[in-house]
Amino acid sequence: MNDLALAPITALASLIQSRQLSSLELTQQMLQRIADLDRRFHAYVTVTADLAVAQAQAADDAIAAGNYRGPLHGIPIALKDLCYTKDIATTCGAQMFGDFLPDQDGTVTRKLADAGAVLLGKLHMTEFALRWHHPYRPIPVNPWGAGRWPGVSSSGSGVAVATGLCYGAIGTDTGGSIRFPAAANGVVGLKPTYGRVSRAGVFPLAGSLDNVGPLTRTVADAAAWLQAIAGHDPLDQTSSTLPVPDYLAELAKGLTGIRIGIDEAYLTKGVQPAVSSAILGAIEVLRGMGAEFVAVNVPEPDLDATVKAWYILTAADALVAHEGIYPQRRDEYGPFRELLDDGAKASAQDYAKAHQLREETAFRMTQLFDDIDVLITPTMPTTAPKMDATGAPLIQEGYVRARYTYPYNFSRHPTLSLPCGFDEERLPVSLQLVGRHFGEDLICRVGHIYEQATEWHKAVPTLLSNE
Repeated sequence: MNDLALAPITALASLIQSRQLSSLELTQQMLQRIADLDRRFHAYVTVTADLAVAQAQAADDAIAAGNYRGPLHGIPIALKDLCYTKDIATTCGAQMFGDFLPDQDGTVTRKLADAGAVLLGKLHMTEFALRWHHPYRPIPVNPWGAGRWPGVSSSGSGVAVATGLCYGAIGTDTGGSIRFPAAANGVVGLKPTYGRVSRAGVFPLAGSLDNVGPLTRTVADAAAWLQAIAGHDPLDQTSSTLPVPDYLAELAKGLTGIRIGIDEAYLTKGVQPAVSSAILGAIEVLRGMGAEFVAVNVPEPDLDATVKAWYILTAADALVAHEGIYPQRRDEYGPFRELLDDGAKASAQDYAKAHQLREETAFRMTQLFDDIDVLITPTMPTTAPKMDATGAPLIQEGYVRARYTYPYNFSRHPTLSLPCGFDEERLPVSLQLVGRHFGEDLICRVGHIYEQATEWHKAVPTLLSNE
């Protein structure tokens, strides 16, 4: 069962298109797997079994009639539980939203349905997408080690993909919540350029920093997802009107002429040795595939100042998102109210300083791409740390949550995280590829070529090995 459940979408899609495998059969097997395994891993909040069966049957009927829609047609997927789903609970990880039933689908939900994807259900997340899990639900379990951090707000998405409880999931990323769960759970996470994917119908954490993107088992699968969800949306005025490339077609191009920036100090200083070693090894693989490497100096902002600026900006944006709810229903919040309280106390001067640091960081990071096409970094400076009973990582907060993630939320560059090795405890190591604005096609191409030359993405998580 692991072999089928952990198969890439691109392999299953050809079987479904040729009708060697039915979507209904695949969906029913996946629903049974969720019933068997999710009591251990706690990835799902809501399982939409009846809807999934109906959508799978409709996909099989459409394909039989010659109306194949593309690589997601008939594929069972899941959504982070802040994506609006009509008449299906969208809790946002909050007890106070337990009975929230949107009256329409969000844009990403609708686009995935239009692509023929089958919705298995909604995935667990931290309360309103910040770092705190609300105590009313169990924390998702990292399948590489019990007691290991599963990532932040999109933790349910990362765990579901890693354990083969769906064939890809939506995550959101305000400061790393696609990339952290991808790295911690040994899967692929794609944070697009701000504006590449509509945020309409996705409950915001911080509107000026939020990004919507996929977590998948392979880079090609992430490219297929992005193809389905990218593009301008009149309901989101920050969404880009730039044309959407054919991301899967771009994967077939080589690395000749591609300039990848490396800053060896940025890769090694303050980084777990196993992480640095794995990324330096990945660099050599890419060099052997024809990539050109260029030495650069990454303009790192002060880490403490970056963490403080991100928090103030996020708190201010969150106050806007919760207008009409906070402070009127303050006592109904769990730990998330701390962010709102802090935002309400912040001064205009605090916000101005934070905004200035964001703009300075964005300017310096954008300048970096005058001489390179892609930057390679760690996703996190460590593998998944142990966590306490609240789900907080037992490691210096700033380094886990900021160094390789916050700057690219500030600068709005696209990033791709993918597995590149293991540490001595067989916990996955992840590298991050950062591209120019709207350069998702190129970072996916580089990531795909690396992935095809290695085997890391095929590894089965430790807690699944006996299934």
